[in-house]
Amino acid sequence: MELQVQPKLIIHGGAGSSLHGKGGLEAVRRSLHTVIEEIYSLLLSGSTASEAVVHGCQMLEDNPRFNAGTGSVLQSDGQIRMSASLMDGASGRFSGVINISRVKNPIDLAQFLQSSPDRVLSDFGSAELAREMQIPSYNALTDLRLQEWIQERQDNFKSTMANVVAEPELLETSNAGRGTIGVVALDTYGKLSAGTSTGGKGFERIGRVSDSAMPAGNYATSNAGVSCTGIGEDIIDECLAARIVVRVTDGMSLKDAMQRSLGEAHQNKRDLGAIALDASGAIAWGKTSEILLAAYHDGEKIGDTLEWNDSELIGYC
Repeated sequence: MELQVQPKLIIHGGAGSSLHGKGGLEAVRRSLHTVIEEIYSLLLSGSTASEAVVHGCQMLEDNPRFNAGTGSVLQSDGQIRMSASLMDGASGRFSGVINISRVKNPIDLAQFLQSSPDRVLSDFGSAELAREMQIPSYNALTDLRLQEWIQERQDNFKSTMANVVAEPELLETSNAGRGTIGVVALDTYGKLSAGTSTGGKGFERIGRVSDSAMPAGNYATSNAGVSCTGIGEDIIDECLAARIVVRVTDGMSLKDAMQRSLGEAHQNKRDLGAIALDASGAIAWGKTSEILLAAYHDGEKIGDTLEWNDSELIGYC
C-alpha cells in the first residue's frame, strides 16, 4: 500500500513531579517505546488514526505502571472509577465514559459510543453499556495501588492525589501524582484522532469528574489533535485541549498555539501537560509540571520527553 501521508504518533503516560531513580525512568521508557513501535507499525499498515489511538490506549491501560485501566488509583472510598474519551478528527465526533468501574479497557466503551446518538455516559449509564456490550467484569486493582491507598488512609488522605507512576519506591514519598494516558495519531490518510484515559487523581471525593472525558482534556479536528494530562481541574479551567486545537484551526502554527496556551497556563499557575499533532505532521508537547512522560515517532525515529527538564514550556519536531 502506498503511503499518502507519513504517519505521526505521540503518546503520554502522565505528568508529575519526579521519576524516582534511573530504574523507574528506564522502565517507563521501555513501556512507552514498546507502545510506539506497535502502534506506529499499525499506522504504516493502513490502520486509521482512531483504530491506532484505541489500540494504543488499550496497551497503556493494560500496563499497571500507569494510572488508567489496570493500575488505576483508588478514590477516597477505596473504589476505582475510570474515565476515557475518544475524538475522531475526521468526523468531529467526541465520545466518552465517566467514572466507570470493573472494566478492563474504558477506551473500548468510548470507541463504541462513536456511533451512538448519546456519546458521553456517566457512571450508571457506562455500567449499563458495559453489560449491553457483554464486557466481562474486571478488577483493575493492583497491590501497589492498594498499598498506596492504605498508606494514605493512615495519613488521613492528606495528599491531594496519588502517584503518577506505580513503583514501590514511590510509596515512600507519595507526592508525584497526575496520572493519565493519552495517544494522538495522524494516519496515512491524513486523518487525526486523540484518545485519553485515566483512573482519576486518587483519593478524590466520590463523583468527581476528570478532564479526560471532556473536550478540555481530549480534542481533535481535521486540523489538530491534543491529549492532556496533569491536574484535571487545572486542565478544565484552561480548556486546554480545545484551546490549542481552536488556535491551530484559526491559523496559528501548532508550535505557536502550544507556546501561547502553555504560557497562559504557566501564568495561571496550572499543573499540567499536553501532547499534540497537526495535519501537516508537526509534533509538539508541553508542560508546566516538572516531568512529562511522553514518547513519539516522527516518521524516522522514536524520541521521548522523559529527561526533558529545561525551562522551556514546549518542545516540537
